[in-house]
Amino acid sequence: MTFLPVLFTVLMGAAVLAYVVLDGYDLGVGMLMPAADAEQQEVMVASIGPFWDANETWLVLGIGLMLVAFPLAHGMILGALYLPVVAMLVGLMLRGVAFEFRLKALGWHRELWNWLFWFGSFLASLAQGFMLGLYITGFETDFARLGFSLLVAGGVCGGYVLLGATWLVLRTEGALQRLALGWARWGLWWVALGVALVSLATPAMSETVRDKWFVLDFPRTFIVMLLPLVSAAAWLWVWRTTGQLKRGESVPEWAPFAGAVAIFVCAFTGLAYSLFPYLVIDRLTIWEAAAHPSALSAVAWGAAVVLPFIVGYTVFSYRVFRGKAKAGLYGH
Repeated sequence: MTFLPVLFTVLMGAAVLAYVVLDGYDLGVGMLMPAADAEQQEVMVASIGPFWDANETWLVLGIGLMLVAFPLAHGMILGALYLPVVAMLVGLMLRGVAFEFRLKALGWHRELWNWLFWFGSFLASLAQGFMLGLYITGFETDFARLGFSLLVAGGVCGGYVLLGATWLVLRTEGALQRLALGWARWGLWWVALGVALVSLATPAMSETVRDKWFVLDFPRTFIVMLLPLVSAAAWLWVWRTTGQLKRGESVPEWAPFAGAVAIFVCAFTGLAYSLFPYLVIDRLTIWEAAAHPSALSAVAWGAAVVLPFIVGYTVFSYRVFRGKAKAGLYGH
């Protein structure tokens, strides 16, 4: 039953990708809060209000799948990432508290909670990127690898800002939408720089990754090289559609967000290809880390029951709360 570790790897990866995209845009909106005025901030909060808490379900699902399907990897990974995980949780808790408290605060207290909402969003995003950098390097902590992890952290923050800005393009209108279009184009350059630097640095950090991408093996090499091309096409799509919307041309408002999601999907696919079949690079494969086949079979049945409910609820909530966000939805 060697297919079960692969199945759970795919499920875990899908859950993490769903979290990165869904919680990524609301973290991005949080990081953009200081760039807007008070009235625009209310609309920004309303645009993520019905979704932001439920988006974190996918993170819980991904970690839960790792715990039950790959217990050895769960202990090794979370043990090595203890401090950045704590920082991420502090950021997520802080933004959750700030989101609720700002609703009842008045005057400068509300401004304070807005800033704490921004700080919690930034801290959680930075910690997630730093964890990703450490994970890619196999949890090595020399100066070069710590610098690489900080570089990845900056790139993740930029990617979340792009997701948040394009989400606001979809969910807002008027002056705030025009601002969001500008933020999206600025975020695109941030993402381009981050992806370029990380793509150049990653092969230097790992011989395994370098061999995967640069050892010629046709037709695999040709297929893999399509990923950067698709990423570049998605980048150009976002740039083009945001420019057209700024000029008032008839373009679907969902187009920039779809392009931003495509960039993340390509980056995630490239990362998965680089690391597979390792859960801890060069140290622990999915088969070595997997639980007993009987345990995996039992969990697979549980996942078959639970996953449709999670997906169904997510689709239902986004359908119910579709449309433009309005100020005051989460006011007094």
